[in-house]
Amino acid sequence: MRGTARTRGAACAVAVVAALAAAGCGGGGSAGGTGGAVLSSSWGDPQNPLEPANTNEVQGGKVLDMIFRGLKKYDPRTGRATDMLAESIHTGDSRTFTIRVKDGWTFSDGEKVTARSFVDAWNYGASLRNSQKNAFFFAYIDGYDKVHPAHGRQSADTLAGLRVVDERTFTVRLNQKFSAFPDTFGYPAFAPLPRTFFTDHAAWLAKPVGNGPYAVESYTRGSQMFLRKWDGYPGADKALNGGVTLKVYTDNNTAYTDLMAGNLDLVDDVPAAQLKNVGSDLGDRYLNTPAGIIQTLSFPHYDKAWNRPGSEKVRTGLSMAINRRQITETIFNRTRTPATDWTSPVLGPAGGYKAGLCGRACEYHPDEARKLVKEGGGIPGGQVRITYNADTGSHKQWVDAVCNSINNALGNGKACVGNPVGTFADFRNRIGRHEMTGPFRAGWQMDYPLIQDFLQPMYYTDAPSNDGKWSDRDFDRLVDRANAETDQARAVQLFQQAEEVVRDHMAAIPLWYQNGSAGYSQRLSGVALNPFSVPVYNEIKVS
Repeated sequence: MRGTARTRGAACAVAVVAALAAAGCGGGGSAGGTGGAVLSSSWGDPQNPLEPANTNEVQGGKVLDMIFRGLKKYDPRTGRATDMLAESIHTGDSRTFTIRVKDGWTFSDGEKVTARSFVDAWNYGASLRNSQKNAFFFAYIDGYDKVHPAHGRQSADTLAGLRVVDERTFTVRLNQKFSAFPDTFGYPAFAPLPRTFFTDHAAWLAKPVGNGPYAVESYTRGSQMFLRKWDGYPGADKALNGGVTLKVYTDNNTAYTDLMAGNLDLVDDVPAAQLKNVGSDLGDRYLNTPAGIIQTLSFPHYDKAWNRPGSEKVRTGLSMAINRRQITETIFNRTRTPATDWTSPVLGPAGGYKAGLCGRACEYHPDEARKLVKEGGGIPGGQVRITYNADTGSHKQWVDAVCNSINNALGNGKACVGNPVGTFADFRNRIGRHEMTGPFRAGWQMDYPLIQDFLQPMYYTDAPSNDGKWSDRDFDRLVDRANAETDQARAVQLFQQAEEVVRDHMAAIPLWYQNGSAGYSQRLSGVALNPFSVPVYNEIKVS
């Protein structure tokens, strides 16, 4: 789902309302009757309003994970999908699913969560007229081609494959077999929505109402969001603190400085410049754990200059010109590992990770790199300009290092340069408008621990996060076959065959696998990162 957007915002910001004063810029405070102290954590403004089906980046997803609970939840230790609001999910053919919703769940405004809460939310997310970025996640449901046609206007308002049976039961009919479909239900796009989302949409966007352990109290863009513990939350994973103040930072170095000064409790992305010092600074209050994240360079395949005959040789040559080992050791201090495929080691072999699948194309071979770039017709325009967002402290360092490596390998000091864009939001908007003229920073944070999630959203034709608009019929066909497989081992094999198509065309250059990193203050205990590299906020205790 989510492009890995590690943006942080303005330093310690002005309190939004008087109730935030106690939680303020420092790390202390109470939650105004919620029973527990509030912690403060670094954050970045999300790209879009917090509609579950319209959020496909990390910062917005972080909040949705706090204020919503869906049919499934991903275990914070293993990432495995476990039942949350789903009392039962039954299928006899991996195509029609009968879902029973648990009783006793409500939204934080008191409205009961029912089967209709899910069906209405999914219909909204799928509808073309609502322009939701994650609409593609509903593409396997019957009738998607009518509510979200590839061309022209939609001819139906609701998905034919969704049907409410009774207050707590609904059925889902897919347009093809998809045995792992229920495992996607922990992704926020599948969250239920209350009636106020539809009846007073503007008010809901200003103050989202969900059914998770936290409720949004207030939010000022560019400043901070305050989430309070919801005392009426019926789940077993209740918040062990009084709330969380998410502070916007445009530079994670500033966030780290605030942490060391006692003005911030938690930094969940330690900047590269601090990695050499963080062990001595924080000791065992520094976390560095494997995460389902891969960093890549994507290409604008919609630009004919990058999609001409032989372009795959140029892209492969550039990949072979990058000394991943040297860059990860020099800049990232054991928080990155050179990538040898397009997934993540977190999946394990059974989940689809295949070390070395990329082969020589992901190894440093400068002589071969020069040869391939020349055979492919040379670099379009004579220069690679790697576009990235400049509002964090780390992207410039690695982009410059990648360019230095490419320049050295190709014997041309001007073959590659960085092309910074001021903010993450502007960066993402330019990508969405298909304005890239060369490779650009990309990455993927898994939504659920399946190889399918690392491949289909990024490379399937017209998939929601296929920002480069790459398209290949063989890849699409193999993904469709893999999704229809009921045997997991066979499905993984087919997905890996699809991944080989990505490799052969070098649709995107895999750079490195990323660990989750965090540092926290002495006030906190029970701090952990889940396999998605996000803090497990509800388990954090504040002294």
